[in-house]
Amino acid sequence: MARTIDIPVPDLSGKRVVLTGGSDGIGLVLARRLAQAGADLVLPVRNRGKGEAATAEIRARVPGARITLHALDLSSLASVDDLAGVLLAEGRPIDVLIANAGVMTPPERRTTAEGHELQFGTNHLGHFALVARLMPLLRAGRARVTTQLSIAANSNAINWDDPDWERSYDGMRAYSQSKIAAGLFALELDRRSVAHGWGITSTLSHPGVAPTSLLAARPEIGRADEGRELRIIRRLSALGIAGTPETAALPALLAATAPDAVGGRFYGPSRFWHVSGPPAEQRLYRTLRSAEDAARIWRLSEELTGLAFAADGAGHVAGPAGDRRAPA
Repeated sequence: MARTIDIPVPDLSGKRVVLTGGSDGIGLVLARRLAQAGADLVLPVRNRGKGEAATAEIRARVPGARITLHALDLSSLASVDDLAGVLLAEGRPIDVLIANAGVMTPPERRTTAEGHELQFGTNHLGHFALVARLMPLLRAGRARVTTQLSIAANSNAINWDDPDWERSYDGMRAYSQSKIAAGLFALELDRRSVAHGWGITSTLSHPGVAPTSLLAARPEIGRADEGRELRIIRRLSALGIAGTPETAALPALLAATAPDAVGGRFYGPSRFWHVSGPPAEQRLYRTLRSAEDAARIWRLSEELTGLAFAADGAGHVAGPAGDRRAPA
């Protein structure tokens, strides 16, 4: 049943779409669908080999697909700066940005290049910095920015006293925090865009539950074998209870491309406790409903990245810590 679910995607010819995490799993499905719709696709990838393999696979299915690979390691703010510098130098407006890449539950606490807990630093701070640095291009394109969350954002909380989990690491709670933070940022981005006239529409999505590489063996984060959870999810997917990568990509696809997707709204699967089924608007998780928390995570993220969004809506970024700046 779940394997026949699909949604229409509007013609994206001439649209520049930036998609993180597009080299495998849900991201690869998103990349293929965006290419099929005619998008000029920018794929920033950490692993060049995987990116090239993904590009070859898409072009085999979509002859003439327009795809550009760039290097990006979201666990390094310097890498984010490098990518942003290249795209800013090109000067082409961005129409859609999908913040899809992420890491999940390293068995032991690991850190980013700047010393932040890996999941918080990659899943949230890396994307926060990318959006901040690309603001001139996002504003120029009146972009749709879609942030991929997880059902894990529906539990636990932000560890405000120790957001980098230095005192007592809990991998699952840290993962939940990273996705809550990303969701709060996405909602605050939409509020501030409306308030300051930035012209950006920020939406949220979650894929439900599907067998992807997030829980597979990931030696680079210290996971030598796939988790028991992944084997269970595969069985549930085969039974049609959990989704597939193809169906799990649909909420983000809808949130990022549907003409009637609304800023500040949350899209996810509509069946089986929202783990699979056709995409539809969802009620915001309890963890995402506080505007005060959203403003607080915005301020904290500015402090931790050294990047600040211009309140005047001029579309530039001022960075007191490290003085990172992007011209309007």
